[in-house]
Amino acid sequence: MPSTPLTRLDDIASLLAGSGTRLYGGEAISQLQHALQSAHAAEQAGASPALITAALLHDLGHLVCEQGDEDVTNGINDHHEAVAVHSLQHLFADEVLQPIALHVAAKRYLCAVQPGYHAALSPASQASLLLQGGVMSAAACQRFAARPWAADAVLLRHCDDLAKDPAASPPPLAHYLAIAANVLKATP
Repeated sequence: MPSTPLTRLDDIASLLAGSGTRLYGGEAISQLQHALQSAHAAEQAGASPALITAALLHDLGHLVCEQGDEDVTNGINDHHEAVAVHSLQHLFADEVLQPIALHVAAKRYLCAVQPGYHAALSPASQASLLLQGGVMSAAACQRFAARPWAADAVLLRHCDDLAKDPAASPPPLAHYLAIAANVLKATP
């Protein structure tokens, strides 16, 4: 888990602008580009500001854990979804955190219920799926679908899948940080 919690949007901006320039785990884009493209896909889908923010930040745990390019190949699951939630819990409420927490489970779910979904995943995403528990069983699918934030997690997952285009040019980070500022937890 992070040694210093993320307590301001500036902390997130610094992390994304710095470590976010690294390649995104076996894909042909950077972590920052993946984050921006995910948020843009959510925005284009008409998602709420909270879900756009979740799309922007869903893989932040990879940066906090300093995921290496070969981690998945070497069998390392960094549990980035849990790390992201832990890192962001001081800033955001469940409407942002829960879709992030469930986006890996949503991939496992979609592989089970949507024909062709698994085959359409990038090779890196297929490899990480095995480390993340593989395709869900029918019983696990029922439990997942009954969860309060499952639909948001599935939409986030689809945005994640669309966010791997080296030629894409989404709006800049400042655009999405302004959206995130509108869904920050109220300070006491």
